[in-house]
Amino acid sequence: MTLRPLTAGDAQAYRALMLEAYGAYPQAFTSSVAERAALALSWWQKRLDHPLDCVLGGFDGERLAGIVGLAYEPREKARHKVTLFGMYVTQAYQHRGLGRRLVEAALEEARRQPQLKLIQLTVTAGNDAALTLYQRCGFVQYGLEPLAVRVGVEYFDKIHMWRELKGQ
Repeated sequence: MTLRPLTAGDAQAYRALMLEAYGAYPQAFTSSVAERAALALSWWQKRLDHPLDCVLGGFDGERLAGIVGLAYEPREKARHKVTLFGMYVTQAYQHRGLGRRLVEAALEEARRQPQLKLIQLTVTAGNDAALTLYQRCGFVQYGLEPLAVRVGVEYFDKIHMWRELKGQ
């Protein structure tokens, strides 16, 4: 398994994996399959080329098996923060350590930016596997957002987590 930043050339595989993620875990993502499937491939390419985003992929040969993103803050007063987003490992590669490797790679990537002091994320309440992974990687909860995501007639809370980038 190799980890590397995705480029615009990976847009088709990135799109396919994210659409799979939205369908498999609709409560975990703010975007839906329908709204993202309607976007042109150029939108996905631009996302991967955006200077304030970095998306890392885990590859088994040529197959994209997992992803995680970092969104850098554009506003001057908040440029010391980065947000981890879009974490997903396809079912065939779950429980093999790829999720942990992706989070650790994202942390390492963020540490390369000297202005960054902390990383934050949200995880759906009840997603114990993801919560445990983030806790093992040093994230701690600082808040709970009730009714953060609606899927059909159900609402899901989001746990807000953070950690400093120095240390661990």
